[in-house]
Amino acid sequence: MIPDNTTTQSIGVRATMTQTQKSSGAIPKNLTLIAVLTIILILGVIIFNIIFGGIRSISWTFLSSPPEHGMTEGGIFPAIFGTVALVILMVIFGVPIGVMTAVYLQEYTRPDSIITRVIRIAINNLAGVPSIVFGLFGLGFFISFIGRGIDKAFYNTGQPVWGQPAIIWASLTLALLTLPVVIVSTEEALRAIPRELKEASYALGATKLQTIRRVILPQAMPGILTGAILAISRGAGEVAPIMFTGAAYYLPSLPTKLNSQFMELGYHVYVMATQSPDVEKTKPILYGTVLVLLVLTFLLNFTAIIIRSKMRSRRVGG
Repeated sequence: MIPDNTTTQSIGVRATMTQTQKSSGAIPKNLTLIAVLTIILILGVIIFNIIFGGIRSISWTFLSSPPEHGMTEGGIFPAIFGTVALVILMVIFGVPIGVMTAVYLQEYTRPDSIITRVIRIAINNLAGVPSIVFGLFGLGFFISFIGRGIDKAFYNTGQPVWGQPAIIWASLTLALLTLPVVIVSTEEALRAIPRELKEASYALGATKLQTIRRVILPQAMPGILTGAILAISRGAGEVAPIMFTGAAYYLPSLPTKLNSQFMELGYHVYVMATQSPDVEKTKPILYGTVLVLLVLTFLLNFTAIIIRSKMRSRRVGG
């Protein structure tokens, strides 16, 4: 049977349309690939520059000793200790509040209620506030209002005890800064929990609080840890909020109390880059500090990722 001209033309039109669709679909794919490769290239250049400039400064003395001679010599151990302590306190203060807020929004309020809308507007606005504003807020609220209020109520020495920059105020300020990240991540984890699990818990006679404690939170724990990881990533590198609330220019001693000032790696980098009497002499120390900050942030993130992976495997195995 010989096909007529109409059939031949329709086959040709279909083939042309198929080729056009393939070529038009290849353009977005290629553009996406180029964008990904560009990001990887930029990241690679930044990491290579940091490693190349800082690896020569890394030594046991550099990691374990305090700064000396106007921070042109010595090490950065007080800054490492202060950064770790700051991040741990930030997580302790911020993650529970963020989780409780997310649970309240998902389990105790209606999506269309006025309270829910107001809370979500507040969270969105909080996420868009510049970090320097958080630093000024921490100075005015935590230090001037709460800290000095505690001093007036319980101390009559005339010297500030809590009404001064301290690691507790800096960590609380960073907890506020990272709170929207924890809330959004926890909410996404709570939405992903199958409704059948909640209904089965209620059917067995469990109360709402028991269901949240024994069913919802264990199932959402990987998502909660994801929020903690994102909070660590952002909080560990922030400088502006802690400039006014606790970070010290030069403090070789370690913070032993919650009302102690502390050194921090990010602020240490800022000080050496802008306030050093000899920038060229401190440049190797500057690069080494940046490299340590980068590695420390990765280690904190990897620790949380490992814990999250173990919890996921236990949940799947159970």
